[in-house]
Amino acid sequence: MTLLDLRRTGGRTPFRISRPPVSGVLRWRVLICCLGLAALAFVVFCVGIATGDYPVSPLRVVPALWGSGDPGQVFIVRELRLPRALTAVLAGAAFAVSGAIFQTITRNPLASPDMIGINAGATTAVVAAIVLGGAGLSLPALGLVGGLITAALIYLLAWRRGATGYRIVLVGIAVSWMAASATDYLLTRAQLAEAQAALGWLVGNLSGRGWETVGPLSVAVLVLLPAGMLLGRWTRTLHLGDEVAQGLGTPVQLARLLLVVVGVAMVAFATASTGPVLFVALAAPQIAQRLAGLSAPPLLVSALTGALMVSASDLVARWIIPDVDLPVGVVTGAVGAAFLLWLLVRANRAGSGG
Repeated sequence: MTLLDLRRTGGRTPFRISRPPVSGVLRWRVLICCLGLAALAFVVFCVGIATGDYPVSPLRVVPALWGSGDPGQVFIVRELRLPRALTAVLAGAAFAVSGAIFQTITRNPLASPDMIGINAGATTAVVAAIVLGGAGLSLPALGLVGGLITAALIYLLAWRRGATGYRIVLVGIAVSWMAASATDYLLTRAQLAEAQAALGWLVGNLSGRGWETVGPLSVAVLVLLPAGMLLGRWTRTLHLGDEVAQGLGTPVQLARLLLVVVGVAMVAFATASTGPVLFVALAAPQIAQRLAGLSAPPLLVSALTGALMVSASDLVARWIIPDVDLPVGVVTGAVGAAFLLWLLVRANRAGSGG
């Protein structure tokens, strides 16, 4: 048996690898999307690192990343700007993958984590740590705990002999408003310096992010993204509906619970690292789905789309008002609001907008 068996039959390209034993169907459009998005994201990543008070030629950024070139430029690139750029890529990928998971299991393009309360729960936990003290836990850990508690609350309140996507969305919106109210209350009790620190974090900000942020976030993405892709077969069947998925042998409630855990952990780590960067989890999966031409958002294409969105938005935020470090969440919020209106108008025309 050859190491790679690849043949095109009936418009499909199945493949089989002997060692390790892996088989599947190669989708050329998805592969081209991944390569194109990865190349574009890398270009924006390099331009973002090259941009700043001390400009560096984009052509010298790549050698500087590996420690080659002028020592001053290497220090600027690797120590001052690389952590911020990596945080943008990793947080964008995490938000997008989480959004793709929630939109798939609820079969609702509006059911992103920032719409159903997961971001709000993680935000409340982090703001509580800023205002009341963190009980010895780091902000990423508190964000993860807040997101998991919020997701568990939503799942339990939506449970009635099983949890359907419709009930998860409705309960999630209510929990989102409860968490937002709790955050507002905490801000009313905060001192001026604490309120300023919390408000700077609430809109989604990449300013001042260092290697201490990149470390936990990179571990989370490297562990959770493959886990989500391993559960990909279940996401495809869940998108067909609970009854069809159950008929195809998918353990519906177990699959939904595992996917919720992966999605919540992704968005909780990302929110704790950058704050709630709005609308990335909503828009990136929908853009990825249309680029790939599939019936559900593909996780890897969504991750690359989210990384590109946040990196490009951060570049625009630094460029649009010179000498002002505009939070990246302001740009994604402005663009995402227009995208949300377009989604609602499109759903209304299709007769699914209520």
